[in-house]
Amino acid sequence: MLCILPFEDEICRLHGLPATYVGHPLLDDAAGLNVAGTSLQHKNVDSELSPDMSMRQRSGEAFSLEHGLSSDATILTMLPGSRMQEVARMLPIFFRTVQHLSHTLNDLSLVIPVAPHRDVRTYVENVVRSVPFPVVLIPGGSLEKRYGAFNASKAALCTSGTAVMELMLAKLPCVVAYQAHFLTECFIHLRKKINFISLPNILLDSPIVPEILFRACTDKNLAAKLSEVIFNDEVRQLQVGSAERMLQVLYEPIKRQGNLFAEELGDSGLSSDVYSPSTIAALTVLYTDKHRRMVHRN
Repeated sequence: MLCILPFEDEICRLHGLPATYVGHPLLDDAAGLNVAGTSLQHKNVDSELSPDMSMRQRSGEAFSLEHGLSSDATILTMLPGSRMQEVARMLPIFFRTVQHLSHTLNDLSLVIPVAPHRDVRTYVENVVRSVPFPVVLIPGGSLEKRYGAFNASKAALCTSGTAVMELMLAKLPCVVAYQAHFLTECFIHLRKKINFISLPNILLDSPIVPEILFRACTDKNLAAKLSEVIFNDEVRQLQVGSAERMLQVLYEPIKRQGNLFAEELGDSGLSSDVYSPSTIAALTVLYTDKHRRMVHRN
């Protein structure tokens, strides 16, 4: 089993399933876009994985220019989800949330990465027609455009999911929201064994990213928390600073695994100076195959 989160391999092994943590695919995405510095090399994780401020600023400025957004605009990114049901549930709440804050935000503009599903896009396009401020829709499947939007934005509203990890990589402070059917909420409360639902908080075992969930997920509650994230520098810095810790949690095991494979495979012809999730996954397959053949010979 190839695992993408650092606690999954241990869980698999406890249940008798061979498993290796290979890293989260978002690390590959970040490296491909140069979001995370240069490459995912096994040097100093802080310097290698930290987005350069000037690079992020240039990316954000280019995004604003491309979409005709003022340099003085307050840009918020909304990530209502990818499935029709959750988008239809969360997007109206997000719009009402922003309306509560519109009088306090200068030249407010919104950006929404739209999932690549025709019904979702049609729904979003219909809803934004009645919104009283500029809304830019971008293809949610484009990493470059998504990270451009993140770099141009002041903050984000996000339905719980992988997007929260992307926002942390981009060092964009956010508020996580989630609503569910009442019966689903009751079932989750009965069965839950963790205190958080967003991956950054789970990985760091700390409420770094505000979570407004279930019946508490109202536009007024979201507006109050989003206002903190926008205007309170201490709250913002907590999220931005925690991005480094999250990256260390994700990347340090890759370094150790990469060093082990480089030693075991020796002169396999594979470079051992770049340890990305895709590289570790490939090395895992090669190592497993080599070990299997050695066992068969014996």
